Amino acid sequence: MNAANGDERGTTERVLTLLGLLQQRQVWTGPELAERLRVTPRTVRRDVERLRALGYPVHAAQGVGGGYRLGAGQELPPLLLDDQEAIATAVSLLVGAGGAVAGAGDATLRALTKLDQVLPARLRHEVRALSGSVESFVSGRTPVAPEVLMTLARACRDEVEAGFAYPSGGEVRQRRVEPYRLVASDRRWYLFAYDLDRADWRTFRVDRMTEVSARTWCFCPRAAPDAATYVQEGVASRAYPQRARFLVHASADTVRAQVPASAAVVRERGSDRCEVLSGAERLDAMLMHVLLLGHDFEVLDPPELRARCHALAQQLASAGAASSPAPDAQER
Repeated sequence: MNAANGDERGTTERVLTLLGLLQQRQVWTGPELAERLRVTPRTVRRDVERLRALGYPVHAAQGVGGGYRLGAGQELPPLLLDDQEAIATAVSLLVGAGGAVAGAGDATLRALTKLDQVLPARLRHEVRALSGSVESFVSGRTPVAPEVLMTLARACRDEVEAGFAYPSGGEVRQRRVEPYRLVASDRRWYLFAYDLDRADWRTFRVDRMTEVSARTWCFCPRAAPDAATYVQEGVASRAYPQRARFLVHASADTVRAQVPASAAVVRERGSDRCEVLSGAERLDAMLMHVLLLGHDFEVLDPPELRARCHALAQQLASAGAASSPAPDAQER
């Protein structure tokens, strides 16, 4: 039994070594691979079949210039990285998590979390040291320490409680949460979590957190609203004292191209209309922004904003009439 396990382990290590060789160079001949692996060409052919069974498209060609080549398949099989490649990949992902590429932040963090799960402990300090020496002059998303993102991403993945200090009501308070998702906007990272002390769902700006830590206490996931939708509505509307809804006579795609996702929620209402949900310190500010979109629109909520529209319309009409030159002045 032990001998059989040893043979299986030896075969697995040899097949992984073969995969690493195929990823290093465009084409290998059978004798070259046999020499590198210290096996016969027949064993190389069997190991190639094992890789194909695992989903790796290994192509073979006969004649001059022929050999074994690793091709692109319909699905993405696992990649085999050596220490240097793993470090370089992790550092690149840590830098990319800052959101230099629009729309790539979530995918970058997911990939980084998967790599972190299998990264050997002996490589972690090298990744941390290298990532700390890389900066970017690209403006955009508010900077967040990669270690904080990774701590929160691990807590979401492992379903363990997280704790951090967070400013609220003019003071910094300790928060205890069940973290569910990290959500990236065009400007910031947010944590969507269940606040245990307030017994409700909350959105937290990651750049405002300090003393971030993951605890060992596991939790059972609750039925949760859609994280991205909840965070967007919170950032664009719930965070403000005044909120309003408008029916805009233009397609949702047209309005989304005009309004940042962090400024308003745009919902489709047919092919040529959409609903816009937004918030601000003052109702007049929202009214001005919707007016400047250049489309016909209607106020859905709140009722007092409709009355404000009538008052502003009269005020603008009066201002326009007062500024018009007198007929006698026009004739001169």
